[in-house]
Amino acid sequence: MTIPVSTDVDATSWLSGELAQLEHDGLRRRQRTITPRPNGECEVDGRRRVNFASNDYLGLALDLRLQEAARRVIAEQGVGAGASALVTGRTELHERLESRISQFEGTDATLLFPSGYAANVGTIPALVGRGDVVFSDALNHASLIDGCRLSRATVCVYPHADVETLAAGMEQHRSAQRRLIVTDGVFSMDGDLAPLRELCHLAEQQDAMILVDEAHGTGVLGEAGRGACELTGVESTRVIRVGTLSKAIGALGGFVTGTQELVDYLWNSARTQVFSTSLPPAICAAACAAFDVIQQEPERRELLFSRIRQLRAHLEGAGVLCSSSEATPILPVIIGDPERVVNVAASLETEGFLVAAIRPPTVPVGTSRLRISLSAAHTESAVDRLAEALLQGDLFRAGQVTP
Repeated sequence: MTIPVSTDVDATSWLSGELAQLEHDGLRRRQRTITPRPNGECEVDGRRRVNFASNDYLGLALDLRLQEAARRVIAEQGVGAGASALVTGRTELHERLESRISQFEGTDATLLFPSGYAANVGTIPALVGRGDVVFSDALNHASLIDGCRLSRATVCVYPHADVETLAAGMEQHRSAQRRLIVTDGVFSMDGDLAPLRELCHLAEQQDAMILVDEAHGTGVLGEAGRGACELTGVESTRVIRVGTLSKAIGALGGFVTGTQELVDYLWNSARTQVFSTSLPPAICAAACAAFDVIQQEPERRELLFSRIRQLRAHLEGAGVLCSSSEATPILPVIIGDPERVVNVAASLETEGFLVAAIRPPTVPVGTSRLRISLSAAHTESAVDRLAEALLQGDLFRAGQVTP
C-alpha cells in the first residue's frame, strides 16, 4: 500500500525564520574549509593565515613522528576499528595507549573514549543519577553541562570559581547519597584556572567526588605536563581526571584516568564508551608517539610559555588587560557585542591572522570575545605581528575594549 505524501505543508519551514533570527542577532555561523600548514599557519578557503584559533598548543598535530606512527599502523591494520571496544574494537594499540596515558598521568588505569566530549557526557551520568546531586561551575564547558543534564541528578550551578557559595550549597544537600563537584581545570573560553586546591579540600570535608576536565591542561601545565591538577598539587585518588587527545596531544579522542576500580566501573557503565566505535588504531599509535615527544622535549612547553609571555607583554604594555591573569595558552579579549567581534575577527583575517570570534551560546550574552590561542609552533615574528595588528587596528581606539 502506498501512503500519499502531502507537499502542501513543509514541516521544516520554521528553519528559515530561526536562521534569520540568528543572522539578526549576529550569531549565525557559516562553514569554512581549513588546511593546516607548518609553523602555526593554515589556509582558510585557500588563503594563507597564521592560525591563532587552534588548540594545537604544542604544535604536534603536524609532527612527522606522529604521522609516521599512524602511517605504519594504517599499512598493517587499516583505518577504522570496526566496532565498539566492548565488542571487537579494542586492539593492542588501544591497550598500549591506555597504559601509556596511565604512565604519563601517574595513575593505576585509563579508559579511552572517542572524544573528550564523549568522556564527560559518558562519565558524569555513570557516577551520579536520580537522588544524587552534582555541583557545576557556571562557566563549565558544554560537555560537562550536558553530562550533568543527562545524569538526571539534581544540578546545582555555582557562580564561577565561588567556593564559598559551593560550600553552602553542599551543606544544603548533605543528605544526598552521592555528590559530585564538576569543573574545568582550565576554562576553555576564559583561560583561567579553577581553584582546585580549595575545591579538593571542600570535597574531602564533604566526602564528595570531584571530576576535573583537563582538556586544556594536559600536555601543557605542570612540571611534567599533566595539567592543572599537577600544577596545583591535587593529584589525589579522590580526583577523577578527564583529558583529551585532540588539543596539546595533537591527535583525537578522550580519556578518563584514575583508579583501576573506577576504570572497571566506567568500562561497564559509561554509555558513550560502551556504544561508540573505538578510536582508529592509527590514532592510538600517533597519540602514543605524542606522549613520548612531550616527555622527551619539555622545551616545547617552555617555547609555548615564551610565546604567551610575549603576547601578554605587548597587550599589557599598551594598557590592554586580557580577561584572565593566568599564564595559559588561551588569551580572551572581551568585546561584548557579537557583531562587533565578528567584524574585528574579519579585519584581523585580512591582516593575515585567524582568530576565533566567540559568541553566545558558547559564552554568556554580553561577553562576546576574541579567543586567542597560542602554540609552540608560532614564530616570534608572528606573535609580534598579531600584537601590532591588534593594537594598531580600531579595536581599542574605538573603545570596544576598556584598558
